Amino acid sequence: MIDETDAPLADLDDGRMTIWEHLAELRGRLVKCTIAVVAGMALGFWLYDPYLLDFLKVPLCDLLNDPNCGFIATDPLDPFTTRIKVAAYMGIVLAMPVLLWQLWRFITPGLYPHEKRYAVPFVMSAVALFVFGAALAYYTLNPALQFLISVGGTNVEPFYTPDNYISLISYMMLAFGIGFEFPVLLVALQIAGVLTPQRLLGWWRQAVVIIVIFAAVITPSGDPISMMALATPMFLFYGIAIVIGFLINKSKRKKAAAVDREA
Repeated sequence: MIDETDAPLADLDDGRMTIWEHLAELRGRLVKCTIAVVAGMALGFWLYDPYLLDFLKVPLCDLLNDPNCGFIATDPLDPFTTRIKVAAYMGIVLAMPVLLWQLWRFITPGLYPHEKRYAVPFVMSAVALFVFGAALAYYTLNPALQFLISVGGTNVEPFYTPDNYISLISYMMLAFGIGFEFPVLLVALQIAGVLTPQRLLGWWRQAVVIIVIFAAVITPSGDPISMMALATPMFLFYGIAIVIGFLINKSKRKKAAAVDREA
């Protein structure tokens, strides 16, 4: 019995493509991603009023103790641009499974056959983590707004335009969703052999600094509550990714030992 990792190079060359074939494939996958985003945008534009707008303003209404709170429009274009922005963000969120699947399918020609079976777990875990991160950002916005308002003093009355508020909460949810893809990236790099769990473990001090800087830069509000709400799970994810890496290596060693016994 021959392990897939020990397959002759000639067999592995079957999945190789020329640069022009790669570009053609990239173009096709970008077209599919664009179609998915546009379809999601159309649905988001239709659901904007009242469903999406009411959902997004809940943290603000809870903060103001006013279930019927609203926004002020200081520009005639504010309502339209806000609806377009919400539809665009919704399009990205709804298209996320397609985007991740197309990304995985684009990089799989460079992987061994036994590594390609991780496609479905990759997409499912990435989507779940993105949703989890966006949900955490949604529930973090209320205390973050409380902090930001308190910093301004008691004489500052919070009145927000729809464009500013929607941009803040949307960027927050996207930032947290992207940040929560961190463990998927680390595990994928370990599967591809670019990183090892031993190396990640040795880099933990540098990782702490990088995660804190990343959280401070990517959170649009810049408040410490949001920063720590993003950084703390990323610390945990870093450790989990290392543990998964060790488990993957252990599984590979067992498989290699079984092959040696059968040889």
